[in-house]
Amino acid sequence: MHLLIVDDEPVIRRGLVKMAEQYSPAFDGITTAENGAKALELIRAHEPDIVLTDIRMPKMDGLELCRSIHEEFPDIQTVVISGFNDFEYAQKCLAYGVKQYLLKPATKPELHEALDTVLKRKMKGYVPVSKYVEWVGKLEQCIWANQTDELARYLEQWRGYYLDSGLSAAKLRELLGDCIRLLVQRLQERNAFSVSPETKEAIAGHTKTELLDDFEQTLQAIYRKLISARRGQFKDPMEEAKAYIDQHLSKEVTLEEVAELVGLTPTYFSSLFKKMTSETFVQYRIKRRMEKALQLMAQSHIRIVDVALEVGYDDYPHFTKTFKKIVGISPSEYRSQLGIK
Repeated sequence: MHLLIVDDEPVIRRGLVKMAEQYSPAFDGITTAENGAKALELIRAHEPDIVLTDIRMPKMDGLELCRSIHEEFPDIQTVVISGFNDFEYAQKCLAYGVKQYLLKPATKPELHEALDTVLKRKMKGYVPVSKYVEWVGKLEQCIWANQTDELARYLEQWRGYYLDSGLSAAKLRELLGDCIRLLVQRLQERNAFSVSPETKEAIAGHTKTELLDDFEQTLQAIYRKLISARRGQFKDPMEEAKAYIDQHLSKEVTLEEVAELVGLTPTYFSSLFKKMTSETFVQYRIKRRMEKALQLMAQSHIRIVDVALEVGYDDYPHFTKTFKKIVGISPSEYRSQLGIK
């Protein structure tokens, strides 16, 4: 859950942030804005779950901000805090969907009680768009990378979350259908395969359990279709990544570059690489560079400085330091042991 705090007074903003940071369960993120115009800009860029706003502010006041939120982002819960104990303000706030109105100076218990109220209302029968987009991203990575165990684990988490979400069967059917369409779109953008219309519209159960069963079966069908489309030519993304690193040891290949090559996000690729190889991307690259350096060092006609360049080290002292750290002795000492002067 993300909270946006809007107030033109820096001291009050900091105080509200401090009280919000002490709220449990903790927010995933807390951002601030000094007026309604800046707040609306932030909301349009990164939709928060809750907005806590003052009334009297320059450029765009709190009432205008609440009106804009009510019209453009009806799922955002809004709490108004103001030093003006005016019934007219409260009435206008209610017209814009605001259910919590606090007077300055608000205490921590008052703020936490207001957050309790709006969070209970928000969590009942509501799933943020960002949440299911995040889930679809995880499922896409699992399907694309042929990670069946991870896929099963995410589906189990998915089922538990949506059964407890309070969504009606009708809303859940709509949401799961959107998820399938988004997933298919992402896979098609990878030029993976084409999906028939009936696959996209396969969420047809009546109860929530039936709908989730349909969803999982549809995912399995998509997975099988992807494997079939590859015609047995599937390349393990980790093997493909390692091969690319090995072929480009003389260059400063980045994690982001290799992740894009194998069709994974940098964060997921980094986590998967560590899990599958028991090494980080950087650790693996250094190890392979040093292994190649040892092979080249055994060839007496190649200078040590040229060995360094061949394995991607323009900075010779850095190469020497890394070599000694990995091998235990300096490059010149290693050559001496080989009888090469």
